[in-house]
Formats: sequence, C-alpha cells, structure tokens
Amino acid sequence: MSILVVDVGTSGLRAAVIGPDSQVRSMHFRPFPPSSPFPGLVEFDAPAMATAVLQVAQAALAEAGPVEAVGITAQRASTIVWDRATGDPIGPGLGWQDLRTVFDCITARAEHGLHLAPNQSATKLVWLLNSVEGARDRDLCFGTVDTWVAWVLSRGAVHVTDHSNAAVTGLLKPDASGWSATACAALGVPMGMLPALVDTSSVFGEASALPGAPPLAALVGDQQGSLVGQSCVRPGQAKITFGTGGMLDMCTDAGPPTTGNRTPEGTFPIVAWSRDGRCTWGVEGIMLSAGTNVEWLVDDLGILDNPAQSHDVAAQCEGADGVVYVPALMGLGTPHWDYGARGTMLGLTRGSGRAHITRAVLEGVAHRGTDLVEAAEASTGRTVPVLRIDGGMSENPTFVQALANASGKPVEVSRHTEATTIGAAYLAGLAVGVWQSFDDIAGAWQPRQVVHPTGQLDRAQWAAAVDRSKRWIPDLSALDF
Repeated sequence: MSILVVDVGTSGLRAAVIGPDSQVRSMHFRPFPPSSPFPGLVEFDAPAMATAVLQVAQAALAEAGPVEAVGITAQRASTIVWDRATGDPIGPGLGWQDLRTVFDCITARAEHGLHLAPNQSATKLVWLLNSVEGARDRDLCFGTVDTWVAWVLSRGAVHVTDHSNAAVTGLLKPDASGWSATACAALGVPMGMLPALVDTSSVFGEASALPGAPPLAALVGDQQGSLVGQSCVRPGQAKITFGTGGMLDMCTDAGPPTTGNRTPEGTFPIVAWSRDGRCTWGVEGIMLSAGTNVEWLVDDLGILDNPAQSHDVAAQCEGADGVVYVPALMGLGTPHWDYGARGTMLGLTRGSGRAHITRAVLEGVAHRGTDLVEAAEASTGRTVPVLRIDGGMSENPTFVQALANASGKPVEVSRHTEATTIGAAYLAGLAVGVWQSFDDIAGAWQPRQVVHPTGQLDRAQWAAAVDRSKRWIPDLSALDF
C-alpha cells in the first residue's frame, strides 16, 4: 500500500516511495539545476529531465518494490512546448524565474487588461511560439513540469494538468472552471495545445513507462503539496516553506475568487487542491529570498563555512545588538511588492561582529516570514493559531526560535524537510484508498518539534528598516505585475 512520488524541484528531482505510515521507504535524488545563459534567463533541458525522472523512479521502485499509485509534484509555471507526434520540445524549457518576458507582461496589461507576471507560464508560452520558426503551423502541446512528467511516465498517453498548477499559468479562469478563451485569444495561444484539466487527487492514467504500470493518481504544485504534506487541510491552517525563497500557503476554502489578481494585502488566491470535481481554495504569500541570504554569508561574504554553521555562530550572542537586516536581495514580495528594494543592514557599530550580522540575517528572514503570516491573516480574516514550517531553514534552531519570537506563535517543524513529497503521496493515496479522507491526513501530523516564543522581536523597528530598503532602484520599484 505504498505510493511512488516523483518530485521535480527547481534545482533537483527525486523519486520516493512513501508507506501508509507516511514514512519514506526509498528515495533517490538527482541534482538538476537550471542554466542561465544570460542574466535574467533561466532554462532547462526537458529531455534530460525526462531521462532523469525515469532513472530515479525506476531506482526507487527497484529498491522498495511495487506501489499502489504514482503522485507527481513539481515546480510551478515552468514552461515546456513540444511536438505532439514526436514528443520533442521545440525549444528550451523556461524556468519560472525566467525574466525574458517582463516587457511582454507590461504590454499584455496595457493592451488587453491582462494582469500577468513573468513568473507565470502565459508569456513564456507565447515567447516560445514566436521564437521558433514554423511553430504555429505544428501540432504542439504546452505543459508545465507536472504535465511533462505525466506525459513521460505515460509514454505520451496523457496530456493533463491539475487546477493547482493550471491556476498559476495565467491562462485559467479565475474560478478555475476551465481555460480562459479570452486570455488565450488576446495572447494568440491556440487552445488546442493546452492540457486537459483533471482533479489534483484522481486516477487519470497509467505510468506505463514504469514496472507494473501503476496508476497515475495525483498532480499537485510544489507549494500546495507542501501544504497538504504538513496536514494543513482545514481552513486557517498555514505553512511556510523556507527554501531559497519563502512561500506561505493557507487553506481557506472561502470559495472561488472573482479575480486572480493580487489582493491589497499582497497575497494571491490559489487552488490548494481539487478532488471529486471541487476545488479547495487558499491564499499564498511570497518571500523572494530566504535561504539565499544565508548562502550570501557563505559564498559572498565568506564569514561562514556552510549554511548550517549560521546557527552556531548566531548562538554566540543573545541578540543582534541593534543590527537589523532586511533580506531584499531580489526585492520585496508580500506584502510590499517592491522589485526595486534591496538588501539593507542597519544599526552597525564598531562592536558589531560576525555573530551579530549572522543573527541579524536569520532574524530578518524570520521577520519576513511574520510579514507573510500577517498579510495572509489580513487578507482572509482568519487567525493562524500555529505556524507549520518545512524547507532547509527549518533545520536551523536559531532561526526557528526567531520566527516564533517574531510572530508570537508556536512553530511546528515538519519531520520531513521536503514535505511536498509527503503531500503528493497523500493526494495519490486518497485517490486509490490508501487514505480514506482528509481527516486521516489531518490526524497524521506529527511535528519533529514545537518551538514556543521565548521573547519578542521589535516589529516596529523592523517596519522602519523595511521602509529604508524600499525604492532603491526606482525603475524596478515602478514595475507592478
């Protein structure tokens, strides 16, 4: 009664076999970083991704044995276009971070009233169609990474995506009832190349490329997978994944929005998952850089040997001694959305040392996490009683305590650093009866630890520091997606 999960992230991919006790029985990982041929361009090799997916999946099955079903979770909005007959991509896969279509987004808004962002799929798809000679005369398929992986595992038998992934392409109707003919017509996207919409948790094909051809039973975006993997399946429950960036997702089930646009509080509506023909909704807040700031201390400043050392160094002082760091290396996301903001360190004195700077960086990321929580609470009217977290920074005790102190909330740390994989297993397992209901998933939550506030961080001082970091590059600050 185990589930195979294929999890394709931004910098690597894995296949894991998850048992009915939510434990990992086998896991195989392969680094798969994107390339950046020029600043702002992020590409990946889709055929090489397909080969790597099959290798890790077959290795996991060889080690753990047969499974009941396969779940797929992946980075969202990354874009692939391929020939329906041959299965060959017409160009590079464009990563979600790719910024080559920034001005296309501005044009789409000015000419068609479409609110699109460069990290969505819509303008990436148009760029590929317009950049490859003769592309519009061919029978092509568009897909995000989940779609591509399902195509590969089914040997081209299924061309599908689910609502959690489709909702971040920029091409879905706001209520998730289907693809938007209006958006497609305005952008010149043939609707015949779009994948069929299926429920997040449902049997939609067979993984005929794998031994035993197990049923394909789940597709889910990575952040929604983490939401389910941390058992945040009841309205008001929220998690933050602290990886390279930081992503808060909250389950609301408030019904479909009238628009997919950003709220005044800087959050976005998302489809958390769909099942039995019904979408469950949520909201999302975005931190553009989280773990990146610790990597900066290691790779660029050279004051740490590795990211894990940040805990030991920060613990050498009880507080940052007035030093405040705003982690805006790539601008500020929720709630500010200022792409021209930049990383800012204030309060330095002759006595400020390595430990103070390191602690200030960790506390700055904790403050930003609290910003996301407050924005989600304000946009939904719900209070988050307990915050659940996963991602690499969740293993840093100093950071986790700072997050509890900044937010004033208990912080529950996931047993699984990558809860996305567990969430995809739950959703596939629901479709084939390994788990019977979301009540089972809610009851399966067992955090690795619970960290309670032991003090408080100065949120007023933090707000003043954020204000000083804003509008550093006015032209970028003027961008609004």
